[in-house]
Amino acid sequence: MALKLQQGQVWQCGADYVRIVQLERLEVGYKSATNPRFTDGKHEHTSKKDFCRLLKGATLISPKPVEPLPPESE
Repeated sequence: MALKLQQGQVWQCGADYVRIVQLERLEVGYKSATNPRFTDGKHEHTSKKDFCRLLKGATLISPKPVEPLPPESE
């Protein structure tokens, strides 16, 4: 199953977490950390090809579902 990379995705690679910060045609900017809140993370840049190799065997962490806005009262 092929997944499309998108900005803001969070991946779990073993004990580390990776969040895509900037996604370009040939380059990916990402932040890696040891906790899912990314308080101790560092920013890195790499080619998209190397980033996909980094994600091999990783698990995509689904973000919380967005709750619909309540209807506006007039």
